[in-house]
Amino acid sequence: MEIGFVGLGHMGSAMAKNLLEAGHTVTIWNRTASRASALEFLGARVAATPAEAARSGIVITMLADDTALASVVLAEEGILRALPPQGLHIGMSTISVALSQKLATAHQTAGQCYVSAPVFGRPEAAAARKIFIVAAGAASDMERCQPILAALGQRTFIVGSEPYTANLVKLIGNFLIASVIETYGEAFALARKSGLAPDTLLAILSAALFPSPVNQNYGSLIVDQRYDPARFAAPLGMKDLRLLLEAAGAAGVPLPVASLVYDRFQIAMDRGYAEKDWAIIAQVAAEDAGLS
Repeated sequence: MEIGFVGLGHMGSAMAKNLLEAGHTVTIWNRTASRASALEFLGARVAATPAEAARSGIVITMLADDTALASVVLAEEGILRALPPQGLHIGMSTISVALSQKLATAHQTAGQCYVSAPVFGRPEAAAARKIFIVAAGAASDMERCQPILAALGQRTFIVGSEPYTANLVKLIGNFLIASVIETYGEAFALARKSGLAPDTLLAILSAALFPSPVNQNYGSLIVDQRYDPARFAAPLGMKDLRLLLEAAGAAGVPLPVASLVYDRFQIAMDRGYAEKDWAIIAQVAAEDAGLS
């Protein structure tokens, strides 16, 4: 297939590389052009604009936030204007429910197709095709993009025909991960201050109570205090909690734990941790306990 790919951050670069290795013809665009060099060497075509990347009829976007995505889709020379009739936009960014609904309406009005397909997994999982994809859209559109998604991840969960539902699942998932980081941060602060070795506690929790990759991976980051380099930066985690709270507010659902975790990210920002991995909120818990 001929596929455009817009957004070459840590996740996007790995995903575009996997599409190339799967035999697809990939046209790439990134705001920072230098990020395209390695993929161009592997055979990708480099577009001058997002619109150029979309003209093949299928385009994937993997961008940091609502502002970045809206700027490349809805702008005067953006994807919406360039995608041909029945063209398919696969949005894989973590964005708000409101923007996903707006994009679905815009593409439908333009006679185009839109599937939302955000992912769970860090960049190393994306490189190994081990991410999990949560997708939603019309059945015919889902069938059309299935070979593409199969080249990117180990499993795709189809959650409905309305694209925004996939974005809601992603925000809920990130809220739960952030909650794990916060509670583990508090637990390990207590362990450290009480003289219990954190790695011993992690081994017990991982074997007896929470044998999941999320708990083990983030538990290891917290035990080792490894918050650099940021594989998922703290401001992005804060953004996702904000988007979740906005969706909850629109639905009339109180989320007191999400509000607490959002505040922990705000504290991390205030302490100068914007360049750290989002697991840095565990360091906030340690500092609050008087630990270095």
